[in-house]
This record gives sequence, C-alpha cells and structure tokens, in this order.
Amino acid sequence: MAVSVRIGVIGAGVMGATHIRILAREVHGAVVAAVADVDEARATAVAGEAGGARVHAEPADLVRDPEVDAVIVASSDATHEAFVLACLEAGKPVLCEKPLAATADSCVRVLDAEAALGRRLVQVGFMRRFDPGYTAMKAAVVDGSIGAPLLLHCVHRNASVPPAYTSEMLVTSSAVHEIDVARWLLDDEIVRASVYAGRSTTTGGGRLRDPQMVVLETAGGVLVDVEVFATAAYGYDIRCELVGETGTAALSPPRPVEIRRAGHEGAAVPIGFSERFAEAYRRELQAWVDGVPGERTDGPSAWDGYAASAVAEACLASLADGGPRDVELAPRPSLYERETVVPAG
Repeated sequence: MAVSVRIGVIGAGVMGATHIRILAREVHGAVVAAVADVDEARATAVAGEAGGARVHAEPADLVRDPEVDAVIVASSDATHEAFVLACLEAGKPVLCEKPLAATADSCVRVLDAEAALGRRLVQVGFMRRFDPGYTAMKAAVVDGSIGAPLLLHCVHRNASVPPAYTSEMLVTSSAVHEIDVARWLLDDEIVRASVYAGRSTTTGGGRLRDPQMVVLETAGGVLVDVEVFATAAYGYDIRCELVGETGTAALSPPRPVEIRRAGHEGAAVPIGFSERFAEAYRRELQAWVDGVPGERTDGPSAWDGYAASAVAEACLASLADGGPRDVELAPRPSLYERETVVPAG
C-alpha cells in the first residue's frame, strides 16, 4: 500500500491556496498536513478546504513538525531564503515558489547549504517546464527535429497587475519565467542581457514602464527576445517560438472551444496564470510528490533558481541605464551538473 506524503504549506495567499487546492483534489499520494501564514484566520480557512490540516502560527514550527514530510514555500519573496534553509537543516524536501531567494547572493547561500548536504532537496516552482506545450517544444529540441536552435521569441502579457506591482517586477515576477524557459529549452546559460522600455501604455494608469523588451544572449550564441506587457487588458497571453536551422517549434496554447457566430470566429483568452497553467501546476505537484519518498527531484533545481535570479539582476541593471549587462555566475557546484530532463506527461 502506497504511503501518502504529508505536506506542509507556508503561505496561504494566492499561490499557497492554489497549491493546497490542487494537492487536496488532484494529486495522488498527497495529504495537506499543515498550513502556516502570518494571517492565522486565512490559514485556518484554507486549511479547512484541505480537510482540516493543522495550522501553525510560526513557519518554523511547521518545518519542524514530525508529521510533515515535505514543505511548499509560497510566502512573500523576502522570506524564501530563511524557510528553504530551515527545510534543508531539517532534511526535508522543499518546493519553493520563485524566486528561490530575494537576491542572487542569497540564492548562493542556499546553493552552499544544499551542496554541503550532498543531496538535492530543493525544487523551484518554474511550473512551465511541466506544461504540455512547453514539454513538446523541449522534445523537439532534444530529438533534433528542428535543427540547431538559432532564435527564441517569447511574449508574456498580463491583463492587469496588483497596485503594488512595480516596473522592476515586469522582469523579476513576469519575464523571469521566460528566462528559465530559455535556459531549459536551450540547455545553455544566459551570458548577456539588455532591457528596453519605450513608450508606456496608459492602461495601467501611467505608473509603470510597461511594456518592456528583454533581449538575452546565451553562451552558445542563441538570441532570445521577450516582450513583457503587464497591463495588456485583454487577457493573459503567453507565446513562444523557437527557430531552428531546419524548422520551428511554436507553443500552442490550450483552446478548449472555438465559437463561430455573427460573422466572427474566436476562442476565449485566459484571464490569469492559474487558468492558463492549471495542468502545468498539477503535473508539477504530482511529479514532486512522486519524487519525495526517494528524494528524487526532476524539476528546476536550486541552481536554476539562482541562475534565473542572476539574469534578472542583470536585466534590472540594464533597465536602470539602458545599457547591456554581462551575467556573472558563480562556479556551478558538482551537485548541479546538467541533466537533460523532459518531465513526463
């Protein structure tokens, strides 16, 4: 008889609540055992949706709970480093929402702590690697069906963003997903970054440098462009096309139904990330839960979290003065030697 993995979730906001609902309803072998949040009432309400999980006032108590086998960190960005380090100290697998830590330097502290253990316990929540469309693109790269990659074109548009969202978050909260996708699809590190902010839209009230164009270059010479538009109004629109020497691979977003009426043909556009990537989140969590008993991590590693943060910091430096920036990475510990992994569907 299979043993259920008892999971503790730190953070009961949008991401934490999303993970808890998916774990409780759609992931085999998972039990939400405990929840912690600075808002205890919110934690209690979300825990009730998961069948009455225990509520801890302190995240540290959740990590130390002997009835918690593994932890999801979905709290505010500034807390990630401390909570992931606590999980490593306790020897518990942890799935941390991006970013791995608030800065690239703090990510290195996580790398050092995990490398000292000699085993990988950290997975970072870049869920697009588990999306069926992206995994099909990755397969096309691995099997060589489009030839050697030359260019990668990406689009990331949100309908709207919260009032606290800043111009810098177009990179750190939105385009960072494309940064990770580019590294993963191309199996190559990004070595140079430029960000351009031209005319800004008025739809967001004129307070953001929005949209922005991010241009990246990999060590192997592949060029990557990312249009990131945080207040596009019409919906959540994610696009990606990889141009190879002999063909292209383009992301086909889910289109459950097309409607023809009154002389028009069309399909609904998702309004948010949780709708567009619902299947990716389910597959990500299922793969993570399946790997916990054997401490197997097939998803994005702590190194991937660090590298994405380092590229994002170079992007922010470019945004500040308009010039290109080289990406400086620390030496890669042997624990994170490259593996070409295409997540199973």
